[in-house]
Amino acid sequence: MKDTDRKIDIMGIVNITDNSYFSESRCLDSEGNPDFDRIIARTEKMVREGATIIDVGACSTRPGSDPVGEEEEWKRLGPVLKELRNAFPEVEISVDTYWASVVSRTFDLIGPFIVNDISAGEDDPLMLATAGQLALPYIAMHKRGTPKTMQTLTDYPEGVVAEVARYFREFAEKADAAGIREWILDPGFGFAKTIGQNYELLAGMDKVIAEGHRTLVGVSRKSMIYRLFNTSPEVSLPETQVLHLAALQKGADILRVHDVLPAVHTVEMYRRLA
Repeated sequence: MKDTDRKIDIMGIVNITDNSYFSESRCLDSEGNPDFDRIIARTEKMVREGATIIDVGACSTRPGSDPVGEEEEWKRLGPVLKELRNAFPEVEISVDTYWASVVSRTFDLIGPFIVNDISAGEDDPLMLATAGQLALPYIAMHKRGTPKTMQTLTDYPEGVVAEVARYFREFAEKADAAGIREWILDPGFGFAKTIGQNYELLAGMDKVIAEGHRTLVGVSRKSMIYRLFNTSPEVSLPETQVLHLAALQKGADILRVHDVLPAVHTVEMYRRLA
């Protein structure tokens, strides 16, 4: 099989928040409640355009943001997940959370799903055991600190590529001990990394990939683009697609995106360039 023939998924983003860095992804109304019409319309559009996974999150993790707490997170997530599962039974759902209790509640509500944990189990000591017991696919991301502190934690004496590679070698042992058999590696672009380190990490991503495990890349409209050019997330789509192509060339299996159709087109062009 050619490298370009590998399975590539497009993960579309639905944020039940009012402060995620890209405004078009926000689906919380002015009173702090999920905007169901917007959520269903956004999801329907992404699925129609080719999304194979829908990633739902109820707490922004942008640098500088405050956590909402597990109860508020679940208050937002629960009704939305039930609605999405009923409306789109064929679509795989991932839930962006670092709370083990949210994972358990989600499983009880909709059954199997993908856990998307930005902390790789570090922010809740029960997370890895919970994911392992429920036999759920698990996305582990590299970061340091919290959204409030991570941008000050960017010193990598070994170099960012070596640090992230070592991090996932150690995580593999933790996952195995917790009974997690299917886990996905997310290098954590934008989390505790300078602009330069983000590009260094993308260029060296093939050295980070763990054999036997898929790799997710989330660079869509991120600050590694708009701060580089002194623009904004709203005008960062063209550069996002350049980074998506580079990520695919470096071995990415899943692209986490705000804009599904352009990502689908990028995957098609990548396959044709082989």
